[in-house]
Amino acid sequence: QVQLVESGGGLVQPGGSLRLSCAASGSIFSIYLRGWYRQAPGKQRELVATITSGGTTNYADSVKGRFTISRDNAKNTVYLQMNTLKPEDTAVYYCNVRGKLDSRQDFGSWGQGTQVTVSS
Repeated sequence: QVQLVESGGGLVQPGGSLRLSCAASGSIFSIYLRGWYRQAPGKQRELVATITSGGTTNYADSVKGRFTISRDNAKNTVYLQMNTLKPEDTAVYYCNVRGKLDSRQDFGSWGQGTQVTVSS
């Protein structure tokens, strides 16, 4: 009932930048939390950043000062601006959205994932 479409991944050199987008659609009444997670090969999925409906943000220590999460409520879209990328940022990045459907039922959905590779 909720679809998430991610875009913006790719190959970038160390020190470069990328911007990820995640657009939500479907029978959405409200969204109270949006987030980005990542999973590197052989590792568990980890939190990168979250943003609440009120705009409160939270970041993993490893990305503080380099990544910025933002949202466009009118477009139901969440963004992740990634600057000063490092090889250790290489991973598949997933967006996650939590809220309420038009039926007032809670939902939580994951995007399909987008590959980010940082390499020279």
